[in-house]
Amino acid sequence: MDRQPGLSVRLKLTLSYAGFLMLTGFLMLVAAWLAGPGQSVDLLGYIPDKVIRILGALVPGNRAFLLRAYAPAAAIVLAFLLVFGLFGGWILAGRMLAPLIRITDATRLATNGSLSHRIQLPGRRDEFRELADGFDTMLERIEAHVGEQRRFAANASHELRTPLAITRTLLDVARNDPNRDTGELVDRLHVINTRAIDLTEALLLLSRADQRSFIREHVDLSLIAEEATETLLPLAEKRGLSIETSGDVTHTVGSHALLLQMTTNLVHNAIVHNLPERGAVWVTTSVHPEAAVLTVENTGETLAPELVSTLVEPFRRGTERIRTDHAGVGLGLAIVKSITQAHDGILTLTPRPAGGLRVTVQLPGAPHRDR
Repeated sequence: MDRQPGLSVRLKLTLSYAGFLMLTGFLMLVAAWLAGPGQSVDLLGYIPDKVIRILGALVPGNRAFLLRAYAPAAAIVLAFLLVFGLFGGWILAGRMLAPLIRITDATRLATNGSLSHRIQLPGRRDEFRELADGFDTMLERIEAHVGEQRRFAANASHELRTPLAITRTLLDVARNDPNRDTGELVDRLHVINTRAIDLTEALLLLSRADQRSFIREHVDLSLIAEEATETLLPLAEKRGLSIETSGDVTHTVGSHALLLQMTTNLVHNAIVHNLPERGAVWVTTSVHPEAAVLTVENTGETLAPELVSTLVEPFRRGTERIRTDHAGVGLGLAIVKSITQAHDGILTLTPRPAGGLRVTVQLPGAPHRDR
């Protein structure tokens, strides 16, 4: 925003200090002049202002004579107060505004793209230091968010570019070999196109969750868990896994569609990343004080805590990036994280001692409403 140049805050404070000091001095001089008999300040009250006789002579206007002698001294005092107020006010304002100057410099650096700079204002807590600490915290969050978005954009562009490159290669091969079987080509193009569509839809869902552009309503997590489990039961049976759903009626407030997608992603992730045979998945819901909790556990390989902390990053699975031939698109837990945050919840990933993963989603609870 373009603004017209104006007086600095330091100059305004200096003029305010000097003006206040001048006003105080002026009022003191006026009080001394107007003070009458019986007052604590009694400089002029006993001086008559009429003609008096002294040693046979008439002396008119004694108070007027004193005023002429009093006025220059008062002017000198006011001038001294003005100079002292301006000089002292400038020094004091500079010392008071020094933290604000550091905050302003940090703001300019952040505007120019330097998010790694921190103010780190020393001293005891006051308004300026609380502002500086809040600004440092904001910069840390912005820097982390920008870094995450850059990584996500790079990964997304790579994942979207891969199926397009494969499609172009297949089409080039088909054009150079007219006698090639088109049925196989169509099947492969269909698989690649389906994966690109799934990835695009996942990106759109992730963006929707990040923007919180959804209608909130009362939902029951236990019913959502049952719906997601029934949807993925054929996949679990195909892989020889068992799914167990249990828990109490668990009410929260949010988007039914997004919470269903979140639960489906968790159950699907638990099925896909499981033991080759005789694995199990447990889906439970519970009510805690002012919280609704959804927990999804699965058997599987033993996971290191360092690895678990990276699983919510986009396009990550285990220790390697998602390959194009994998059934998923690498956004399952990233979408879960975004949906959880959009509902003001907390997502916790914990490796199970016996192998596998325990994922806990804690959402704000809601009272039960009878329909």
